[in-house]
Amino acid sequence: MTVQEAKVLDYETPPPRRVNYTAFVVEYLGLVLALVGLIVIFGLRSRSFFSPATFRTIANQIPATVIVAVGMTYVLIIAGIDLSVGSVLALSGAVLGVLMKEYHLSLFVAMAAALGTGLLCGLVNGIVSVRWRLPSFIVTLGMLEIARGLAHMVTESRTQYIGSAVGVIAATSLAGLSLPFIIAILTALLGQLVLSCTVFGRYMVAIGTNEEAVRLSGVDPRPVKIAVFAIVGVLCAVAAIIDTSRLESAAPNAGAGLELQVIAATVIGGTSLMGGRGSVIRSLFGVMIIAVLGAGLATLGARDETKRVVTGCVIVAAVILDYYRHRLGRSSR
Repeated sequence: MTVQEAKVLDYETPPPRRVNYTAFVVEYLGLVLALVGLIVIFGLRSRSFFSPATFRTIANQIPATVIVAVGMTYVLIIAGIDLSVGSVLALSGAVLGVLMKEYHLSLFVAMAAALGTGLLCGLVNGIVSVRWRLPSFIVTLGMLEIARGLAHMVTESRTQYIGSAVGVIAATSLAGLSLPFIIAILTALLGQLVLSCTVFGRYMVAIGTNEEAVRLSGVDPRPVKIAVFAIVGVLCAVAAIIDTSRLESAAPNAGAGLELQVIAATVIGGTSLMGGRGSVIRSLFGVMIIAVLGAGLATLGARDETKRVVTGCVIVAAVILDYYRHRLGRSSR
């Protein structure tokens, strides 16, 4: 370990202190109780909620969102944001669909091209943000439009119906669990491992907490920030492959509004919008809470407008909770 790395690790490692069990309950057990509470409430209000079809629908819908949420958690931790995830997903899926449908390339070649597309979009976001010191909000907002426009250009604004050649991914199951679901859970676990147990994860937290302190310690934060945006791009491509496999088609409008869903999930999971604090596992619970909330409201016959209002209220409540969680964390030091 270099002297510079040691400085950052020393900066980020807090002094030993008494474990705050109250904060632990609020951050982890609170999410579990909220999820279980929603399941119980909707189960009591609607008999059709407790059915294999409902939970199968939830399990099929969340993998893409979970995978993108891992990347969004990283971006928020470094005090950035990525509004282009939905459009990058659409562009990556469009590349996959066109290569398989129009050019008759194999699934593996098309998947490699899709992953390369996501990586390129992420690198552009990171390099432009870092090189010209622009807010990631503005840069990714531009990428949102660029990627969406390219998705329409690549597909000629038509849905590419691929069929079972790509549907084999979603159709594969292990121990009764679909392959996309397993990939999503493994991605979340790996994402948490990187965040908690690697120097790269320490750098992300340090940059989000105080980037200037990281720079003064002799560590250049720019490669880390570029790498984070590149990771988000690749994860969007992985989500695009899963989404395309589930639908057996690639649409230029795929992923519309995904950025809002993912940001909502990470905020509900306790990731700070100000940077420096977050957890991939808590973001996973945030995704599940939103999915259960949407499925439960659907079984009650709620319209889309109602579901959006309720989801918005949950997001605001999560931000307020994050405010008090932050105050609780400061008072315990």
